[in-house]
Amino acid sequence: MDTPKPKYDLVLIGGGIMSATLGTIVHQLEPNLKVAIFERLDDVAKESSDAWNNAGTGHSAFCELNYTPEKKDGSIDIKKAEKIAEQFEISKQFWSYLIDKGLISNPKDFINSCPHMSFVFGEHDVDYLRRRHEAMTQSHLFEGMKFSDNHSQLQEWVPLIMRKRSAQDKLAATKMDLGTDVNFGALTKKLFNHLQEDSSVEVFTYHEVKDIDLQDDGEWRIKVKDRKNLHTQEVDARFVFIGAGGYALPLLDSSDIEESQGYGGFPVSGQWLVTKNPELIAQHKVKAYTQATVDAPPMSVPHLDLRIIDGQEALLFGPFAGFSTKFLKEGSYLDLPESVNFKNIRSLFGAWWHNLPLTRYLIQQVAMTKSQRLAHLRDFIKDAKEEDWELKVAGQRVQVIKKDKKDGGKLEFGTEVVVNKNGTIASLLGASPGASTSVYAMLDVLERCFPDRMTDGGKWIAKIKEMIPSYGVSLATDKNLTEKVRNFSKAKLELNY
Repeated sequence: MDTPKPKYDLVLIGGGIMSATLGTIVHQLEPNLKVAIFERLDDVAKESSDAWNNAGTGHSAFCELNYTPEKKDGSIDIKKAEKIAEQFEISKQFWSYLIDKGLISNPKDFINSCPHMSFVFGEHDVDYLRRRHEAMTQSHLFEGMKFSDNHSQLQEWVPLIMRKRSAQDKLAATKMDLGTDVNFGALTKKLFNHLQEDSSVEVFTYHEVKDIDLQDDGEWRIKVKDRKNLHTQEVDARFVFIGAGGYALPLLDSSDIEESQGYGGFPVSGQWLVTKNPELIAQHKVKAYTQATVDAPPMSVPHLDLRIIDGQEALLFGPFAGFSTKFLKEGSYLDLPESVNFKNIRSLFGAWWHNLPLTRYLIQQVAMTKSQRLAHLRDFIKDAKEEDWELKVAGQRVQVIKKDKKDGGKLEFGTEVVVNKNGTIASLLGASPGASTSVYAMLDVLERCFPDRMTDGGKWIAKIKEMIPSYGVSLATDKNLTEKVRNFSKAKLELNY
């Protein structure tokens, strides 16, 4: 379809995992709804959903230490870890349903088993990891997590990290075989291919949404530019979802909804050291996360990851933070300055003033040479050689800045869904854990925008529970259901833990 129609039931902005997920869920619930999806680039999944722009960790809180903070009394808080683990299980259930129904195929194209490890250095962090393991294994969500500070065991788990270690080194790790590596770019393309098989869903690439305005009848008028033919037209929709990554912020602002006021964005780019050396890959078949350095943002936790992209294995180390004023990798250097306005300038200034150490950290990271980055890698791999590793630029992330009564503005490191009071427009802002919890996030959009259809007795609820058997139930409190959905996902997604 070359030209959009003048009117749709739903318009989804952005060709990434969020729009693909929402479009697929809605299409299962109401196949006759007329849906248009607009992507500004020449193909879908080219920004944050692309495999090389995304860490690919199926975020399930098995290895990410920032999800399990230590409280003042020395105990470990695992509530956030349980929440993230539950959310990823929701994603796995939905993908398993799609495989089971033949709507997508070949799960190994987008998900593969890959153990998740937390690996720490020094007596203080070894003690923390031991207590974290004790706390987490009280929950059946983390059953099977192994802990070791024994060098022989660690050598078996991660020979590459253990090379040339002193017997006196204080080291420890936890290992969770349930972990996965996910290629969200491949998954996004599968979802879009499925959607495009139906005439009620139209996907327009090279089409950029420039403005969103509320009409007197409660519908939204969307100005869309055809970037290929340099033609602009207007499209009306009853419901709009903005899943445009970093560009969600200016588009949300253009809607002039009250709920968008005070939001700002802080763009952060990432870089990875990458190797495809088979001798190194053979010695590291896991994702290994450690503690963040002082003043580092949560998304900059160092990790050495096995990645499986289009059937090829690679190791990634990083991420190293970068800074650009672009909101997307293929964006404009004017994105950040043009996003500043009277509604958010206090939030932006407040967040900057209260995060000066983060600013210093980013300046230091941007100024790093390759040899300095290799020095960080050698904390993990003692004998890392420069010729084995190349620097690769990852995707662009925009961290959410929101109003804060005390500080003026506050920097948020999670994902946030913004919805207007009428439930006719929704936007996803933020980054990690992002793609991994995309199904949970899109169900949240539906709950907030279509509450009458999503509550008990609503017309969608039976289908939702067919797709996601744990919907409405806390897996953290239901061991039998957890085992049931994990066994189903393991079989359908061909996982081999």
